[in-house]
Amino acid sequence: MSEASGRSPQVDPEKLSQSMLEVAGKSQKLVQDFLSRQESAELISHDDSRHMLQLFQDFYARLMSDPVSLVQAQMQFWQNYMALMHSTSMRMMGMDSEPAIAPKPGDKRFKDAQWEENPLFDFIKQSYLLTADHVHNTVANVEGMDDKTKRKVDFYTRQFVNAMSPTNFVATNPEVLQKTIDTGGQNLINGLNKLLEDLERGNGELKIRMTHPEAFEVGKDMAVTPGKVVYQNDLIQLIQYTPTTEQVHKRPVIITPPWINKYYILDLRPDNSVVKHLVDQGHTVFMTSWRNPTPELADKTFDDYMLEGPLSAMDVAEEITGESEFNMVGYCLGGTLLASTLAYCAEKGDKRPQSATFFVTLLDFESPGDLELFIDEEQLEVLEKQMNERGVLKGSQMATAMNMLRDNDLIWSFFVNNYLHGEDPFPFDLLYWNQDSTNMPARMHSFYLRNMYLKNKLREPGGISLNGVPIDLSKVEVPAYYISTKEDHIAPWRATYEGAKLLSSNVKFTLGMSGHIAGVVNPPSKNKYGYWTNTRTGKLPADPDDWWEKAAFREGSWWPDWHKWLGQKGGAKVDARTPGSKKHPPIEDAPGSYVRERHD
Repeated sequence: MSEASGRSPQVDPEKLSQSMLEVAGKSQKLVQDFLSRQESAELISHDDSRHMLQLFQDFYARLMSDPVSLVQAQMQFWQNYMALMHSTSMRMMGMDSEPAIAPKPGDKRFKDAQWEENPLFDFIKQSYLLTADHVHNTVANVEGMDDKTKRKVDFYTRQFVNAMSPTNFVATNPEVLQKTIDTGGQNLINGLNKLLEDLERGNGELKIRMTHPEAFEVGKDMAVTPGKVVYQNDLIQLIQYTPTTEQVHKRPVIITPPWINKYYILDLRPDNSVVKHLVDQGHTVFMTSWRNPTPELADKTFDDYMLEGPLSAMDVAEEITGESEFNMVGYCLGGTLLASTLAYCAEKGDKRPQSATFFVTLLDFESPGDLELFIDEEQLEVLEKQMNERGVLKGSQMATAMNMLRDNDLIWSFFVNNYLHGEDPFPFDLLYWNQDSTNMPARMHSFYLRNMYLKNKLREPGGISLNGVPIDLSKVEVPAYYISTKEDHIAPWRATYEGAKLLSSNVKFTLGMSGHIAGVVNPPSKNKYGYWTNTRTGKLPADPDDWWEKAAFREGSWWPDWHKWLGQKGGAKVDARTPGSKKHPPIEDAPGSYVRERHD
């Protein structure tokens, strides 16, 4: 590609020409296939496009109302661009020169050496970064827009700016160009074949695969902790895991995972399985495996998820084990349901829950993170219209929204790898799970978004009623362990901290490193990251920053800290329990059939 790179590839013009002809032919098929699907493909709705149009009309009106600031920003951009031209000219003449701008730490798009060593690609890179920086600063400095609207404009602007990165195009990506020459264009042929396959798989909607859909098999490569399905209803299968110790803690552990994704995030593979780790620590573990709902379950409510989820799980676990006290665990949305269930139990005088562990759980939705960008009255009405027509919110729709929050990592990196390099994505268990999305019933999801995200009524005493009972989180008195993560953009730790304060119990708040998934699924064997904990007991300080100032950092996984706390809540040791009972005999082996359901 360049003398600086030290590479002098031999180009076979005939081979490259043939490859380009094949690419052109397949591209024509791609376009024809795309156009033929437009009537049935689910593209952006008129309501969604109108919403974005209104956002940017407001933005441009505010922008043009302050021409002085606009001119100043343009002048600054022009000066920076002139500095880049000067820097590039000096490099072209063989002189050293400081860059006008550099990628931010953690930006993996420009890691190839040619982005810095080759003056042409260095200029392309810096030109793009300067323009992106100018666009983002212009949005950030507009006066007169409320913070939420400004964040929305910035979000959609970021989507466009990231899409226009030179790394996403053949002609401006040195790695792709080099590979095209080295392979005679075979990478582009492979990429187009993968693009056609992904369009076919998505029925006209592009479903970029993060890992090969056949790279793993649930029950064979992941979700392999031995156990039995001991109960099922319309919404759940309940798994009881086979013990690995001769004795176990008296109080069983009942886990309520989120139903936005499948439960096996907590049982990926043996070396990073929360479930296996709990079983090996001498706990009797019950896991809720949520159903992947079809339109037939459209009328299932949040009440139903409580009644058929954690409450049914406690009933069954009580009958099987003979115990009437449990340690409860909830992850993300499962934690929100768990807290709601605990408040319901408090009102009903149900003393069975004796402790609660919350993984990255929001209870106060005042500042709920980036997902807030998708939730306001106008957008929610559009979403409800779509859900009412289909009966469910499609799992792929939710997955796309989540991926857009980290589009460079979860969309564009795979676009470049799969379609430009023509490579298969790396087989990664976490990304396989991330692709295995689930639907959500219309009534339940509308209730959840309206009453929690939009109106933030869960934090209000009596603000929400479940099964006809007004609930109050301040009546939850069972001891609680709260783990949040420092880089979580779905459940920001300060927001989860505000929710933890709503409980009247003794809360042990712990802050792990990394994000919503990797910070939770962080086994001790990996010896990664670290966590902060505060030895102060009793009620949490009112200000999360006060907690932070007095928190101590510890290396490695937070799991041992949690297991120490959970072990103290487990009670005396008893003989290990075989899954099932006469009333609830095993139905099938774990992981069961519900987790295998897929509905595109």
